[in-house]
Amino acid sequence: MLIVYDSLTGNVERFVKKLGMRNIKINDGLLVDEPFVLITYTTGFGEVPKRVAEFVKNNEYYMKGVISSGNRNWGLKFGRAAEIISHEYCIPLIHKFELSGNQMDIEIINERIKNI
Repeated sequence: MLIVYDSLTGNVERFVKKLGMRNIKINDGLLVDEPFVLITYTTGFGEVPKRVAEFVKNNEYYMKGVISSGNRNWGLKFGRAAEIISHEYCIPLIHKFELSGNQMDIEIINERIKNI
């Protein structure tokens, strides 16, 4: 499965590299024509980053699930970007991980992506 991601501080990018799957970083105007899972960070007070929101609008057809990073210090807003995208586009919220994730997060995501 292709992983499409965006990273602000490098946490998501480090995590994606640990997954060992084909991946591409979001850039302006990116169009994806195959099934993918989106991995994003959460910004502001539990918001979807603007570049990610724009990408999703133009690529929702092939999006099969969403994952987000966050910081548990934000409480209920932890990783909320994935919740918003999952709800808005009716796709599975696969997982949320803290900062750049850990081995357990990798195992959970690899298992869940196999079932998509």
